[in-house]
Amino acid sequence: MIFCTRKVPRFRTMFSNLVHYPRYSLYWSKADPVPPFIRQEWKRHEEKHREALWHLAITDTSFQMAKEVYADPEVTGKNRYKYFERPFLPFHQQMPLNVVFAVTKTEPYTFPTTSAKYPSIPSKCTVGTQTDYRDAEVQTDPYSPEYVVCQESIPELLTLATLTWGRGLPAGQAEVEMIERAREKRAWEATLPCLSDTSQFEKRRRMMNAMERKEWAFREQEIEKLQEIRLEVLKELLKKRDENQNEVNMKHLNAQWSKLQEAKEAKLAQIQHRHVSAIRKLVGKGKNIEGKLERRNIIKDYSDYASQVYGPLSRLGRFPDNNSEDFVVKNHYLNTYEGLVELESCLPDFVTQPRIRPPKPKVTTTKAGFLKRAARMEHELAEVHKAILDKKNKVLEPKKLLRFLHRKSLPQPRLPTPTLEMSSNEEEDMEMAVIYLQKLLRGRVVQNTMFEGKEKRLELIQELRTSHALQEDDRLLKKAEKQVTLALQRQRNLHEHKVSLVENHLAGLEGRVLADMFDFLSKELVRLQEERRIHAFAMLAERQRRMREAEESGRRQVEQRRLREEDQIFKEVVKVHQSTVSSYLEDIILNTEENTAEEQARAEIEKMAEEINDIAYEMESRRTQLQSEEIVAELVYSFLIPEVQKDFVKEKVRNAQQKHILAAHQVIHRHTEAMLKKKFVEQQQDEVSDTDQLLEEETQNEKNN
Repeated sequence: MIFCTRKVPRFRTMFSNLVHYPRYSLYWSKADPVPPFIRQEWKRHEEKHREALWHLAITDTSFQMAKEVYADPEVTGKNRYKYFERPFLPFHQQMPLNVVFAVTKTEPYTFPTTSAKYPSIPSKCTVGTQTDYRDAEVQTDPYSPEYVVCQESIPELLTLATLTWGRGLPAGQAEVEMIERAREKRAWEATLPCLSDTSQFEKRRRMMNAMERKEWAFREQEIEKLQEIRLEVLKELLKKRDENQNEVNMKHLNAQWSKLQEAKEAKLAQIQHRHVSAIRKLVGKGKNIEGKLERRNIIKDYSDYASQVYGPLSRLGRFPDNNSEDFVVKNHYLNTYEGLVELESCLPDFVTQPRIRPPKPKVTTTKAGFLKRAARMEHELAEVHKAILDKKNKVLEPKKLLRFLHRKSLPQPRLPTPTLEMSSNEEEDMEMAVIYLQKLLRGRVVQNTMFEGKEKRLELIQELRTSHALQEDDRLLKKAEKQVTLALQRQRNLHEHKVSLVENHLAGLEGRVLADMFDFLSKELVRLQEERRIHAFAMLAERQRRMREAEESGRRQVEQRRLREEDQIFKEVVKVHQSTVSSYLEDIILNTEENTAEEQARAEIEKMAEEINDIAYEMESRRTQLQSEEIVAELVYSFLIPEVQKDFVKEKVRNAQQKHILAAHQVIHRHTEAMLKKKFVEQQQDEVSDTDQLLEEETQNEKNN
């Protein structure tokens, strides 16, 4: 089985960048990087030989493979313990010895019918999936990674397997107390005497009885707490029910009161309407006491904007606002408070929070220090205006009484009128012509005045002529003229009446069409204004959405770049760990080889020492003093000097290896530091480029908008 590390995100700190709140954890996973079709088990020579024979038996039918004989597993013998294991129950409660479990009732097995040829396949299946992307509100339960439990360990975390998200997680005070009680109980179970010790049965029974009483007391306390909580909840429910009942009663009373108020207001409105109608009728009768019929004055109607042409009354049967609700703009954002709040939230700050800038003082002087022409002109106009106001508002002082006699100055005499003396006859002729022309003009003016007076008094002149006519022919002629005049007058009256009727109808049609057209145009104008306003709000919302998308994309790019950097760092760390493990294994193998060689050498040396001892004992029985000294010299030369040389060589080799190790460490650390510095510089450059790109996009969007 090959294990590898895998990143598992943490739900609470998924988007954290802090060191002490990491957004993921590393877990050992069973995921195998080697494809499944490649066999990874190590085969010995016997297995390879058996596999070659099996392939040969498949290809060659004449070859017969010998049957394998398996050893007896001895299930009931010495290997019995391998086939039995006590299950691990996280919440198993220790029961007292006097408790007897009930026998489970097993139902008889029912064999399937012979008609069912194929097993039934379910039509639906539930599959749990976990995405690697950000799900936001779509995510329901946090992802629980896979885990592997060692054979000789029972993690405490598995005792909390019943706690799930929303049912115990995240853990509160009650869950923490439950965990503490479970720990105390496990500690108490560890202190219980063993079941195999028959002398400790009474002590075990007493301890279990005491623990049972303690648990019953704790359970009673929990029941009391639950009862108190239920009483509080019941009180709250009763209080809420009373409040709801009071609210319902108040609603009924308010509805009844509002109904009576509406009836009262309707009655008052009806009385007021009858009163206004009666007053209007009395006013109309007061205006026309004699009951004469008056002709319509169209010019007066169209010149008066309060007439029936511009504002017809509905009581006369004219409703200019028929079907006007079809053109009314109904919008959620304008008719509801929530829509107005949403629109206001979309507006920028400078709309809801106006900024008033103080006006800058006008520069009235040039760079050289002289007054500008406009400033000088304004100053002169101000002085003239001030002088005019002073003269207008000046109050005449009353004349004071004279205390002394004053001399009154006489006015100067008027200068004589200059006269022009004619110097030649031509000028005199011209002057006479001008005088004659003036006389003609004055006569023409008098003639025109007489003609105008005659025209104005022509009817009186004719009346005098008719009343003072004495001849019969003139009378008949006047009578015929009178009849003709009366006939023409009657025809003219009839024609005027017809024309007035036609004009009334045409004026009514024109007024109706104009009123409808103006009403439609006004509503279209309102609709266009609202449409432009909504379009402006939509453009503002779109711009804000684009800005937020740009910010979110920038943040995501930073997160993705940071994730890539962390993955690269993690790969480098794993690579260093693997190299460290390989070097560690090499050191172990070398040490093992050295130990094995040392043991073999020691065994051979012991064997040779025994042989040498036998030879030495035999030689000691026959050697002389000279031979003894010679043997000692040979031993010193053959054992002590080579040992010193061996130690010297080992020290020399160790010193040589130390230099190489130091050089390797320096190379590794130098490359890692250079790589980290390079990554840091690239990260800063990427952040600067991202910020520049975001600023350019924002400026481009503002220009487009």
